[in-house]
Amino acid sequence: MQMVSISSNRLGAVISGQSLMAIFSAMIMALVVALSPAAQAHHEETPDTALRVLVDDLAKGKLKKRLNKVKALAATEDARVVPVLKALQAGTLFYKRSDKKVFMTAKAADGQYQLTDPLNGSDQGVVGKRSLKKVKTNNRIRREIAGMIAQLTLFSSDEETRRTAAAQMAEKASAADLPLLVRALTLEKNDDIRALLEQARAAAILAAADAGQADKLAAIDLLARSGGARALARLTPAMSDTDAIVADRAKGAVAAINKELAFRDTIQSIWYGISLGSVLLLAAIGLAITFGVMGVINMAHGEMVMLGAYTTFVVQTLILSSAPALAPYALAFALPAAFLVSGTVGLLLERGVIRFLYGRPLETLLATWGVSLVLQQLVRSLFGPTNKEVSNPSWMSGAFDLMGLTITYNRLWIVLFALAVFLVLLVVLKRTSFGLKMRAVTQNRGMAASMGIRTPWVDALTFALGSGIAGMAGVALSQIDNVSPNLGQNYIIDSFMVVVFGGVGNLWGTLIGALSLGVANKFLEPFAGAVLAKIVLLVLIILFIQKRPRGLFAQKGRAVEA
Repeated sequence: MQMVSISSNRLGAVISGQSLMAIFSAMIMALVVALSPAAQAHHEETPDTALRVLVDDLAKGKLKKRLNKVKALAATEDARVVPVLKALQAGTLFYKRSDKKVFMTAKAADGQYQLTDPLNGSDQGVVGKRSLKKVKTNNRIRREIAGMIAQLTLFSSDEETRRTAAAQMAEKASAADLPLLVRALTLEKNDDIRALLEQARAAAILAAADAGQADKLAAIDLLARSGGARALARLTPAMSDTDAIVADRAKGAVAAINKELAFRDTIQSIWYGISLGSVLLLAAIGLAITFGVMGVINMAHGEMVMLGAYTTFVVQTLILSSAPALAPYALAFALPAAFLVSGTVGLLLERGVIRFLYGRPLETLLATWGVSLVLQQLVRSLFGPTNKEVSNPSWMSGAFDLMGLTITYNRLWIVLFALAVFLVLLVVLKRTSFGLKMRAVTQNRGMAASMGIRTPWVDALTFALGSGIAGMAGVALSQIDNVSPNLGQNYIIDSFMVVVFGGVGNLWGTLIGALSLGVANKFLEPFAGAVLAKIVLLVLIILFIQKRPRGLFAQKGRAVEA
């Protein structure tokens, strides 16, 4: 019995040792397998696999259950979900009929569709339309997707993406978004984005039925301080809150914001009027010189503007083809070129046509109108009847916000350019010998001729100067208007209105007349429309001329008064 007992103990020990060795070996094998690349790859694919299952699940089931599947996809808070949701929103998410796999698509040639992997963006080949079926959606799902995309991008590493998402949340935040916004506020470091998130949080508090009075009042005060149309949209529903104190505070905030917006609209209209006035000033200032000095009604003045715009197009095309590095400075080369081209055409027009028609205004009007038609047809023959594109340089592109006022860089530069041209021309007329002769001829042509001034050449050079300035106006207008053969016709009537209203031949009158008509036009447009506003201005100017035939600032001189 003792021997049997001993043998049994040894056998148990052997078996136990073998078991331990087997277990130990199994642990080592498991560790090796776990550390192998294949195992690591399998481990890394698990989250992708789960996410891909959610994406492919969009192709299954009926439309009424799709919103819950979209919400489940967004609940992963994975940034790769955003392109999928955008494709679903845009109607470019399809699945294969054969295996129900979901892909983002784009139309290819011959009715084919280019497939893209929805998670990693890799190319998945081209298939025919019949092998695909669209993942259907509806307006409700699209609206929900917009909010989901904003939520998913709130935590992006890219600052501009977070800014856009915060702005969208400020417009569409609901009570359900409150926890998400609180979490985003705790993580956000950028002050501007935090301000947008605070507005979104305030809007969410106002939308929450169970929010306390103190929280709602604080939210109203925050939105009132931020101001703008976005805050107004979120505060308006609060005016009907069941709490009378909250409703009264919201009404006061809405009234204050409406007053602020009305003031901003007024300032914005004034700026738009100044911008339009500067364009009119550039178009009319050359006409003011020629009309004032020679009394010539030049109906071809608009075509001088058009020639300046086409010169800009030619210069820009030559620079882009021969020296692309100089493209940002194309306007600097175009300005003197446009002045020379239009000035030369003006000089030829005066020497070849107008000098034979002095003292016959009706015939001058008809002759210059005929010249304008010839120039338009010449440009059509050379460049074609279609519009030509003149691109803005980078320093004239975009806009910036100034105390709630949106100012575009191209309009700002045109305003500054118009004022610079006006000041340079003023110096030329007041401080140069040529300017002195021009003023002498304007005030008393006969006396100027008797003093030895060659009035015919003064007339010719004055006409060339006015035409050259019109060409420079064309350079500026090419940045904000279509370059076409009819460009000048859009400004010729307005130019005459400015000159007559301000006072024939008076530069200060032209400046004030251009700005006044520009601002008045922008204030009339919201009530009367663009076309009717111009008609109203024309009628008002006619009535004004009945009282002051010489305009705001009449020319002085014996010849003028005679």
